[in-house]
This record gives sequence, structure tokens and C-alpha cells, in this order.
Amino acid sequence: MEPDARMLAALERVAPGTPVREGLDHVISANNGALIVIGDEPAVGKVCNGGFTIDIPYSPQRMFELSKMDGAIILDGAARTILRANAHLVPDPTLFTSETGMRQRTAERVSRQTEALVVCISKRRAVVTLYQGGERLILEAIEVLLAKANQALQTLNGYRTRLDEVTEHLSTLEFDDLVTVGDVVLVVQRTEMLLRIARLLERYIVQLGTEGQLVRIQADELLGAVSSDFTTLLRDYVPGDGPRKMSAVRSQLSGLTSDQLLDGFVVAEVLGLPTGADALDGHVRPKGYRLLARIPMLPAQVVARLVDRFGSITGVLEASDAALDDVDGVGTRRAKAIREGLRRLRERLNA
Repeated sequence: MEPDARMLAALERVAPGTPVREGLDHVISANNGALIVIGDEPAVGKVCNGGFTIDIPYSPQRMFELSKMDGAIILDGAARTILRANAHLVPDPTLFTSETGMRQRTAERVSRQTEALVVCISKRRAVVTLYQGGERLILEAIEVLLAKANQALQTLNGYRTRLDEVTEHLSTLEFDDLVTVGDVVLVVQRTEMLLRIARLLERYIVQLGTEGQLVRIQADELLGAVSSDFTTLLRDYVPGDGPRKMSAVRSQLSGLTSDQLLDGFVVAEVLGLPTGADALDGHVRPKGYRLLARIPMLPAQVVARLVDRFGSITGVLEASDAALDDVDGVGTRRAKAIREGLRRLRERLNA
């Protein structure tokens, strides 16, 4: 699991509405500190010294009572069983830690030495810190998270509006066979920017748990089919095809820095498009996956056959009804539906 994905999974385990979070809230409300280790029982067992082996079902109330003792509380990977309490953790002292407090230093080292999620509650500051694989994240208050999530939603809405504008413009150019590398790069940049905001918002939603349901509904509505549209866009313009190719390109795009993403030549290079001095003004022709996918009741397999047969959306537009009918899976009725669907789409774009 990538580091960010691993921490996201950790956040889900302690989000509001989960039994673990309820236990943490009990500890904080009582102004207690605690060190809780979840999962990777074999490795955690090797760094445990002393304490009590209790092996009882987990409950928030039990965790709260056990937190009154000084040692760590050890839970199984599913956080359904309390394995040990009042345990003294002795991780490798040579492991790097950036923390200064004793409890926090122990928590970070245990997270580096094992695959466990370590939760540290500071008694003095009432701060909950998660450690996973050496990564560190402080849980924020619900009110703060909601404010950040709403701000991210507003940003997402603005980016979606701009993405829709440049995407519709690209569609118009595709019908007229006037697309340039720069036009494609602009849509790719806008889409990737939107997806980055969406990933940030997802992190807030996960931390909000049951408190973030309304935010998730709004985010899902704004995102719609952005991800699938992005894939068909890449299939239209990236040389080659196939899920692995598209996945690799998307991974490269998501790995670009903000400055690199804003550089049209860098994005064009990732897409495999020309990158010379005047390359962004160079003409490119889409295969047609994206526009054909917008025709109702047209299966993906038929879209692929149309692209294979005619090579581009221009080829499809110029094909006769007989030529369309000749493609496997099309037939007379579907050929007319394709022609009519593209006509309506073009009229809507020009309206």
C-alpha cells in the first residue's frame, strides 16, 4: 500500500462513528493520556514487556478504563479484541524519531518497527496523533475538518465549472477536426487539478466519518463521471492503448509537482505527444472514445470496434450508414442511433 493510502486506511479506523473513535473520545474527555497499538500482533508482541494478557472483546468503555493504567493497550488488527493492557513497549532505540515526548517517541518507533497503527493521546494537550509506518498525522477537531471540507468543496465546484468549459470546447474542436496538442494538454491539466482537490477532500471526508456523509454526497455529485471521462480522453490521444498504458500515464500525471503540471510541454511529454518548440500548436486527431461514449446505449465493445475500423472520430463522422452497419455489433438500427447521437451532441455544443 502506498504511504498515503496506508494513512487513509488508518484514518478510517479511527473516524467518528467507529468504536475505536468512541473509546478515544472517552479517554480525551476524562483528560487522560493513552498509547494504543492496533494490529500486527506478532511484531508488536516482540516489543512488548510486562503488562497483562487479557484477551477480551473490545468496547469503548473497557478501553477507557484500561487507559487509566500507564502502559500501552494492544488491540488485534480488527480492533475487536483487547489483547494486552498496561504493556511496556520497548522498540529499537536506534530507530529515527522526530518526536521529543517519551510517549510520542515510543509510538513513532513502534510504527517504524512494525506494521501496526499506533495511536497516541497526549494528556497535557488532549491531542490525538496517529503513527503508521513512520508517518505522523494529528487528528483535527470536527469543526475544523468541516470548515476545511466545505472550503475544498467550493474549490472543487470552481474547478469543475472550468473543466466543463474546456471539455466542451475540446468536443467542438473534435467535431471540426481542429484539435491541437495544447487543447488536449489544457483539459488534462484541468482534470488532474480537479482530481487532486478531490483526493484532498476525500481525506477530510474519511476523517469526518459519519459526520461527513453530506459532504460526500456533494463531492460525488460534483465529480460525476470525471474519472471515466479522463480515461477515455487519454485513450483518445495517448499513443497506444490498454488499461496498463492508461494507468501508467495517470500515475505519472498524479506524480507531477504543481509546477510541472502547469508546464504544457511536461504534460505533453507524459502523454507521449510532440514536445518541440511549436508542438503545442500541432494538430492531433482523437480516436473517438470520448465522444462515442456519450452516445446512449452504445456498448464499450462496439465503440472499440468503431475506433479500430475508422481510426478516428473524423472517420466515424465521414462514414456512410452502410459502412457503420458493416461493423460487427452495429447493424442498421444502431448505425442510425450513432449518426443521430453525434448530430445531437454537435447541435448541443453549438447551441
